[in-house]
Amino acid sequence: MSTDSCADVLYPLRNLSNAIKCIGERLKGGESNESNGDFNLENFWEILTEAVKATSQEATKLSLAFSKPPLPSEHNSARLAESIEKSVLALSTIYYWFPKSHGITLRKLIREATVQVLDGMVQLLDILLSSPLESLSQEQLMSTGGVWASCDQFAQLPKDNRAAVLDIVASYIRMVKDALEEMEQSLAESHDPFSDILDDDDFDAQGNQDTYWSQSDRRLACKCLGLIKTSGACLRKLSSAINKNGKVGTPENIAQLDDIAETASEISPSVDDLVLSLYPPVDCTVVDQNACKLAFILRKALQISRSCHFCLEADMSWVQFLEGAVDHNLQEVQLMSQGSS
Repeated sequence: MSTDSCADVLYPLRNLSNAIKCIGERLKGGESNESNGDFNLENFWEILTEAVKATSQEATKLSLAFSKPPLPSEHNSARLAESIEKSVLALSTIYYWFPKSHGITLRKLIREATVQVLDGMVQLLDILLSSPLESLSQEQLMSTGGVWASCDQFAQLPKDNRAAVLDIVASYIRMVKDALEEMEQSLAESHDPFSDILDDDDFDAQGNQDTYWSQSDRRLACKCLGLIKTSGACLRKLSSAINKNGKVGTPENIAQLDDIAETASEISPSVDDLVLSLYPPVDCTVVDQNACKLAFILRKALQISRSCHFCLEADMSWVQFLEGAVDHNLQEVQLMSQGSS
């Protein structure tokens, strides 16, 4: 096939790639429709599943069409691009059907999954546009598989906002657990070869304070572990309460789940900030600031939970206990940080 003919065949794919990029950009910032009372969650998932399946099939057709000679004609290439664009538009349009009143947390997960499919399709198109024609490259195979995997993940998405919030909180629990284990391991493995012969007052002269923890640094880090452990306990208790008592029967219940998910999303990053500030060289002022920030977010999450439907009267005991644990651990950190500064 001549160079001009190849360009004619690829022209629709180039336009398609640009079109999908535009659809994806609008999707990332687009607002869903508000429910007028006719929205049916079960029907939504059925229609979305069919749209995802159609998009996956279109990716297969595209990859096969450019996997061996002869290449599709200019006309067939244009028809294929048109069919793919229709499937992508249908998929993104269905996302817009999902009203925020049925769950901002779930809506975000659906949007992220949809964007991944679109990004995967663009990657496949870009590979076809840049790789040698009439050959099935490893990159093309991997990119096609990437679109399939992105489509397959829709089956694993939570089907209501309660399940979505539980999934999200579970991911935060894992992240806080990882941060805690990282800090505990670092404290266990860290050893200054001069620690047995030098006191803290000798560190400035020894010039090692930027690499190793002083004894006061280690004591401060150990106090911070208490606040990090409280963060994990807070998330686990919230998850347990939502799992047992969380409901999605009313917009108010759904909104309360979204509120706690939004606040819980701030806990893990704040834990990370605190952990990072504990590595040498330790600035006690920064540690104190990060500890205060984390404590503020934990108090906020516990305060919000008090007025949520999933926190029953029997749950108030652990809410009060964790509030006390936050205050106690923060006080311990501040006493140590102020004494070390």
